[in-house]
Amino acid sequence: MSRGWNFADLFEALAERQPDALAQRHGGRSTTWAELDRRADGIAATLLDAGVAEQDKVAQYLYNAPEYLESALGAFKAGLATVNTNYRYTADELFYLWDNADVVAVVFHGTFSERVAELRHRLPRIRTWLWVDDGHGARPEWAIPFEAAATSAPHGPTVAPWGRSGDHLVLLYTGGTTGMPKGVMWRQDDLFGALDAANRKRLPPEPDLDAARERVVKPGPRNLPAAPLMHGTGFFNALSNLMIGGSVITMAGRRFDAVELLDTVQQERINSMSIVGDAFAKPILRALDHEPDRWDISSLRVIVSSGVIWSSQTKAGLLRHNERLIMVDSLGSSEAIGMASSTVTSDDAAQTATFQIGANTRVVTDDDRDVVWGSGEMGRVAMRGHTPIGYYKDPEKSAATFQVIDGVRYSIPGDFATVDADGTVRLLGRGSQCINTGGEKVYPEEVEEVLKLHPTVADAAVVGVPDDRFGEAITALVEPHAGDVIDEAVLIAHVKERLAGYKAPKRVISVPSVGRAANGKLDYRALTATATDTA
Repeated sequence: MSRGWNFADLFEALAERQPDALAQRHGGRSTTWAELDRRADGIAATLLDAGVAEQDKVAQYLYNAPEYLESALGAFKAGLATVNTNYRYTADELFYLWDNADVVAVVFHGTFSERVAELRHRLPRIRTWLWVDDGHGARPEWAIPFEAAATSAPHGPTVAPWGRSGDHLVLLYTGGTTGMPKGVMWRQDDLFGALDAANRKRLPPEPDLDAARERVVKPGPRNLPAAPLMHGTGFFNALSNLMIGGSVITMAGRRFDAVELLDTVQQERINSMSIVGDAFAKPILRALDHEPDRWDISSLRVIVSSGVIWSSQTKAGLLRHNERLIMVDSLGSSEAIGMASSTVTSDDAAQTATFQIGANTRVVTDDDRDVVWGSGEMGRVAMRGHTPIGYYKDPEKSAATFQVIDGVRYSIPGDFATVDADGTVRLLGRGSQCINTGGEKVYPEEVEEVLKLHPTVADAAVVGVPDDRFGEAITALVEPHAGDVIDEAVLIAHVKERLAGYKAPKRVISVPSVGRAANGKLDYRALTATATDTA
């Protein structure tokens, strides 16, 4: 068993280094690093007392709250693997997820008690249920109160008989637009390396807790994960900030609210924030534009976006309200963190969906050769280095995504791109959503971004619907701004002015909402069904 970096060891060292520094704040509740460490010990001890085995799976069925990171750290201390859980899932989807992941313990908010009660008899493997009191009903008799567990730690750190390892897993289930959710298996050591790569002063590849302590000379930055912790963008950014001794501030509201976010940035003097593209950035910008003198956001230095394209127009708008902002657009996914990035400040500009290729990144064709820079040739973005080891219990999908090229293992999640002569990567979109229309390949994200440039369009989704002539006809579902009316002909002409004619929609359908999830992503299967029924 490899030693490697393990988050539990690191966070214990940082709690020893700065016990009284702020680690978490949620609403009016604050937690120091010493308290976070001690509460995680209690969760670890409770799970071990319940009879778990090494690398058993612990699911977190939680909204953003301190208990999310406390239970994750508790699982790491006990040598267990975490399983994120989408709180929007139906009962059948939850059953699939927890059954597929071989979950033995679930941490859940009280508001989910009724749904959990419906599922218990179908999931006999799950022996431990930790109930988080959120003011929604009484604790079920079959559940352990989280607070009692968190305050039950014996003196000293909780360590399982099997110890801790860099080989211990973090399972990140990603609900893609095709098929059932897949559990991406990250070794802690690899996830640690991938997250630490963005830091100016990196830790050594082999565990060195003295170096970790020495790196933290004062409490680190305050981070606000605007996205849910149940998704990789929120969770990984929170872990990354804790790695440098920072604190994580979560909003009390359970729906994204730009006003609450800006209030929190001002009140908590937030330094960094993670979002998911325009789905988050545009409402923030609209609020700032509507009341430009209401908020002081001068403390905010860095905004990191991942997962969904973040338009250059929105970035420029945010800079009008805080010229010191550094905005990082990260090309990555659950299967590959930090494939490429684009950084925008007041001193420069960047185009939408363009990135600088990283040292460990290449764009390869179907026959595993590099695309020729400047040729316009399309390829898939591939990344080596700190990557997952595969999908949980799915060797076929693992082999398709994690491939060996020229003797080196790469993660190739399916992002298609071209590369300019200067190495600029132009992202086209995921191959799974690629539309084949009249023999031409069209990537939805490219068309969506152009549609969203029109002043009447708040958001847009592009899908292909069956068509006798073209095979698939490009169809746009467009969400108008409040008070605006969508004009089909005008929007089609708008796209044709900026893209090749074959990429323009054949139909434009006005919808109240495109239904983006909390992570900013679209359900293309549901949208295709809507477009097909409407066409």
